Amino acid sequence: HYQTQNTVFSCASVLFLCVFVLLTSIIFGFSEAGCAYVIALMAVYWCTEVLPLAVTALLPAVLFPLFGIMESKQVCMQYLKDTNMLFVGGLMVAVAVETWNLHKRIALRVLLVVGVRPALLMLGFMGVTAFLSMWISNTATTAMMVPIVQAVLEQLNSPRKGENPLPTPQSQENGTTPEEKLKNSSTPQDTLMIQDNHIPLEKLASKDKLDSPDKPVPQDNSLTDGKPGEVQGTRLFPQNGDVINFASWFAFAFPTMLLMLTLAWLWLQLVFIGFNLKRTWGCGAVQSEKEIAAYDLIREEHRRLGPMSYGELSVLGLFILLVVLWFTRSPGFIDGWATHVFNANAPFVTDATVSVFVAMLLFVLPSEPPRYLCFWRTQRFDTEPQPPRGPAPALLTWQVTQRKMPWSIVLLLGGGFALAKGSEVSGLSRWLGDQMMPLCSVPPWAIAVILCLLITTFTECASNVATATLFLPILASMSQSIGVNPLYVMVPCTLSASFAFMLPVATPPNAIVFSYGYLKVSDMAKTGIVMNIIGILCITLAINSWGRAMFNLDTFPTWANITANITTGG
Repeated sequence: HYQTQNTVFSCASVLFLCVFVLLTSIIFGFSEAGCAYVIALMAVYWCTEVLPLAVTALLPAVLFPLFGIMESKQVCMQYLKDTNMLFVGGLMVAVAVETWNLHKRIALRVLLVVGVRPALLMLGFMGVTAFLSMWISNTATTAMMVPIVQAVLEQLNSPRKGENPLPTPQSQENGTTPEEKLKNSSTPQDTLMIQDNHIPLEKLASKDKLDSPDKPVPQDNSLTDGKPGEVQGTRLFPQNGDVINFASWFAFAFPTMLLMLTLAWLWLQLVFIGFNLKRTWGCGAVQSEKEIAAYDLIREEHRRLGPMSYGELSVLGLFILLVVLWFTRSPGFIDGWATHVFNANAPFVTDATVSVFVAMLLFVLPSEPPRYLCFWRTQRFDTEPQPPRGPAPALLTWQVTQRKMPWSIVLLLGGGFALAKGSEVSGLSRWLGDQMMPLCSVPPWAIAVILCLLITTFTECASNVATATLFLPILASMSQSIGVNPLYVMVPCTLSASFAFMLPVATPPNAIVFSYGYLKVSDMAKTGIVMNIIGILCITLAINSWGRAMFNLDTFPTWANITANITTGG
């Protein structure tokens, strides 16, 4: 009750102070001041979470028309653009992967390959979590992996050999298959619970940073893993010529992820395991009973999944199709399949077109083999008459999608576009850029490092998406004013917004791991600060080496020219 009173008092105080500042901005009467007030207000609300993050993202739709900055029709158009549809389609595919347990099958298979030696086991858990979080929600990835980690650790640390199966979701205990879940999913009110700790994921998802790291490395090597900053950065410049798409971003970020994953593994091994080759790598040692029991536990859990069903194979095939179409649409070094067929005169087909197309197929294709695939159907040799079977459900139903989709990301991304457009229309972007003209004498690499440090600190107490949304328009204006390629600053700062390693409250995945009771805040802070430094160093190396060559960062692009943008209507 006391905590509730404190929360209500804090929210009331924040709301009152923001309204008080509103009076000051109205007195000044400048559109720049009004836009600055909206940005500051959203920053405070996002940090304090007095309103849900997605609701705060709607403030421009109310305040910009009231302040005379933009017409309501213009503001609302910013909330559903091509980029939003890219995420809608990609997240629907991610929901299908989760529904059919493909992520769990991949995780257990990798762990069976790497074994249970401490160093390799850590590398296996980190690697599979990194891969899965490229495509599905970080919170969902963490919620699936942590119980597996806990069960394996209990086997390795148990005083005697014994059975300790992984916590099994209630649906599996009752024999519920993915097909049955699709048929029976009629209510969006179900709440997925983390086993043993019973933390409602929907509550965490309501404050999910959507790009927060649930493992030692933020997975920013995919445009569909819930991290809108990467594409939002280039959408601030509509004439950028599709400089960043799925293929180009993956080519830049994937090597960065591998480098940081390796350094993170070495650092965490040094801190928590040490470099005793015999103990950690098992060099010249025979597996103990505990290690054999832990391996058997993983193998048994993998056996429970059974053979891959028709629905799993179909979802896997569509997932591979999506990735292939993304990579080959416009690779950059050669013409893609859409270059001459669809985009000869204009960029009609984008990554959003591909993601929505594949997502629609999930609602069309059946989850069971059609009748003409007789070799796939189980033959029954009994003579009892069987009741006629109804039509098979689709690979993904709308009820499941409605329940599992993080819809708030669409509003968060739209709020960022609205802020950027409002800053441009009001003149705030140009004013901020003029104030940063003294930075012309500072080397660009130093500017990027300082800004990465600033954003890394800020994101420990604010949503990662909100951090990128607030800073990217300002960074774009600053880059234009000092004559630096905007991507040179915006790309590393976007990645830095995912470096929330130090605090349990910094991100829902951190909170999930912390809730199991194995770590103290001091443990996360001591290792997390080094992880932040490792991340910034890796990004600095990447943007100044292969990133410089890929994005031609030594030249100031014509699409970022302020005069040209004003002439063409921005």
